[in-house]
Amino acid sequence: MQADTIITNARVLTMDPDHPRAEAIALKAGRIVAVGLRAAVEALTGPQTQIIDADGRTVLPGFVESHLHLVLGGAELAHLHVGGLYGPEALRAAFAGFAARHPEAPLLMAQGGTYTMLDAPMTRADLDKVLPDRPIAITAADHHTVWANTAALKAAGILHGMACPHGHEVVMGADGLATGELREFEAFAPVIALGGEARLNLGIATGEEPSPWPSEAEMAIDRAKVAAGLRHCAAHGITSMVNMDGNRFTLDLLDGLRREGKLSARVKVPFHFKPHMGLEALDRAEAMTRDFADDWLQCGFVKMFMDGVIDSRTAYMLNDYPGQPGYRAEPLFAPARFAEVAVEADRRGLQIAVHAIGDGAVRNTIDGYAAAARANGLRDMRHRIEHIELIDRADIARLAALGIVASVQPPHAPGAMDFAKQPTLDMIGAARWQDAYLCATLAGQGARIAFASDWPVTDVSVLRGLGAALTRPSYAGGVNECLGLMESLHAYTAGGAWAAHREGLTGTLRAGLAADVVMLTGDIESARPESVADMGVALTICGGQITYQA
Repeated sequence: MQADTIITNARVLTMDPDHPRAEAIALKAGRIVAVGLRAAVEALTGPQTQIIDADGRTVLPGFVESHLHLVLGGAELAHLHVGGLYGPEALRAAFAGFAARHPEAPLLMAQGGTYTMLDAPMTRADLDKVLPDRPIAITAADHHTVWANTAALKAAGILHGMACPHGHEVVMGADGLATGELREFEAFAPVIALGGEARLNLGIATGEEPSPWPSEAEMAIDRAKVAAGLRHCAAHGITSMVNMDGNRFTLDLLDGLRREGKLSARVKVPFHFKPHMGLEALDRAEAMTRDFADDWLQCGFVKMFMDGVIDSRTAYMLNDYPGQPGYRAEPLFAPARFAEVAVEADRRGLQIAVHAIGDGAVRNTIDGYAAAARANGLRDMRHRIEHIELIDRADIARLAALGIVASVQPPHAPGAMDFAKQPTLDMIGAARWQDAYLCATLAGQGARIAFASDWPVTDVSVLRGLGAALTRPSYAGGVNECLGLMESLHAYTAGGAWAAHREGLTGTLRAGLAADVVMLTGDIESARPESVADMGVALTICGGQITYQA
């Protein structure tokens, strides 16, 4: 047998506990055919074999991004990015330049806003001073709030308010007009639609399908944005991903890219189950699972939101928010209702992933999974909780007991990467810092860990995420929540693959598995934790094909 590609002279970290290290790896027909000592692997060289000399650099399984929003991230690459900007003058300058470059755009959309960009909560009046005569809007970095100016609110038809589902709100002022703050996806959907991206947001906003179904020309426009997102991810070594919003339309876009030869990663897409839906909506999830079930595109799971986020005080808490007696926010699913949905989804063999940030939301989710286990038996479903930014100590051991995956994002911990410590830590309260953004504690009590970025909420860079995992701060009253290098790499590879029921396909480097490989620009084991984030990706291979080369 002659290999198609051999990567040799490498420091191979296989993530296979039986054979953790190697010097070379051989690929053929999209699969790994050999992993081992250099001489043995190089014996598979033939006249057509491509030889890649790693020159002592680290080679790993292709990274598994366990929680991102590919379609949104791809679209947002073309938006204005205002992360790190503070004050009205900085915003005015940024929007002025962006407006000049896009004179015909019906909406000037910015990303990366923070709740402390201005000295006081941002309003439409503030944004009117930034740019009064064209619709503009800023999405918060957490993607759960949008601030819009008066022109945008008028154009979207929501200046005088709008009825929204529970948990979504067009914030109104004393003058009877919208303040400009739009909380959660269905409140700001009309503003997003101004920019022509309503279809791309359906997967996270409503879970419904475009109506009418888009033309082929419209689909091509949307596919191009998704393709941009895939290229961006490939440049960061990502070969598999779990898209955490979705509908059939998303899968159709990806399938179109596959037909064009542009699908450069393996993608799982859920059915987004909303609180108002009846159990019969799970028929749609089953249909998506049946129709997309190969090594590249899969459904197989249901995504739900249990709450919002801490900074907008929409995360559901077990205790009052500091300084707000009696206020804890509310869950998007009442406990009994969520348990009903969880039992039925579990019965149908559908994995469940739930966004739960506050400790109240986390407990509701665990209780629902426990109800499913009682009703259907405790099986290897690998139901997931996404984020777990705050958890009651009494609930930690329940994750392992119920086989729940802790899908956490190292870049989200305040002070770890791009997110400032405040106002988030103040909103949690010093008494609860010891229970916030746990990682080592969850792993130490047996929870299975999968790491991710939640891109475009944070930078999709796996290496920056690793840096955050290795160096994130401890909070007063808590312990060091950093995982070690090998544990963190496992959470971005084999751990993520296991969480997605794909350990038989990818996540480790061993013969017979998919030829999904990443080569770094150096030796990660010799790098100081503080310098890991500065390393780069030299080569990404997915299914035996080079998808990125520095």
